[in-house]
Amino acid sequence: MAKSFNFGEAPGHQIRRAHQLSVALFMEETAGFDVTPVQFAILNALMDDPGEDQITLSGRVAFDAATSGSVIGRLESKGWVRREADPSDKRRKLLWVTPAGEEVALQMKRAVGKVQLRLLGPLTKAEREQFAALLGKLVAGHEGA
Repeated sequence: MAKSFNFGEAPGHQIRRAHQLSVALFMEETAGFDVTPVQFAILNALMDDPGEDQITLSGRVAFDAATSGSVIGRLESKGWVRREADPSDKRRKLLWVTPAGEEVALQMKRAVGKVQLRLLGPLTKAEREQFAALLGKLVAGHEGA
């Protein structure tokens, strides 16, 4: 019996490796934009729901609310996001994508699509569909945990 845990075959380890690959491919394909996957997700979420508050936005992109402030601050310093206090609650921050932020997010769509294709490249079309369905089920099954 082996003394150590066989982490190489553990789903958690495989998910971590897949995430590493995904981020590496993202950074490679979007190198000219100086943006992270989380920043890209925030820009896209705000394009869909302009004026959303910072806490709700963090939940939508599944990112730690405490850390999201610094990420949003970097987007704001690039001129891609505008942040304002909610007139009815000054503690609450509302966010909008600027025209420059929307333009860069739209320019990145092709590169990010290419990341998805490259990441799932080793799978057949049927396997990609099955993988996406199972991964969605896995994540949904743990939402709120």
